[in-house]
Amino acid sequence: MVEQDTIKLLKECDAGVKMGISSIDDVLDNTGDETFKSILSKCKGEHQKLDKEIQSLLDKYNDDGKEPNPMAKGMSWIKTNVMLSMNDSDNTIADLMTDGCNMGVKSLNKYLNKYKAADEVSKDITKRLINLEEKLAVDIRCYL
Repeated sequence: MVEQDTIKLLKECDAGVKMGISSIDDVLDNTGDETFKSILSKCKGEHQKLDKEIQSLLDKYNDDGKEPNPMAKGMSWIKTNVMLSMNDSDNTIADLMTDGCNMGVKSLNKYLNKYKAADEVSKDITKRLINLEEKLAVDIRCYL
């Protein structure tokens, strides 16, 4: 049970971290303010570090991980591009990123509660990813 919950939780973190990286990539070139761009780039780097940790643990369990839901990723891409085509301001980017962070925090907390038997290392990674998403949402509030 512990191993199954651990793998399932790690897979959800894997999908979440990849979705975060992809979302940041989708808006980074449209970001005007250099400080804002720096915040997003730093957050992307933190996501990439967590991704390496997650991949290492998944390798230990001989698991390939999980890609983000193609429908969710596609809808996110469409929403981002439609909103940016109407208004490509930093305000719009902050709004999109805040929504994404909030969805990530909600999903990750749901999985943390669902996979209670997961090992502490996996729970810690999940909590760090949640904290990263929460911090980004706070850090970019001034751009809303």
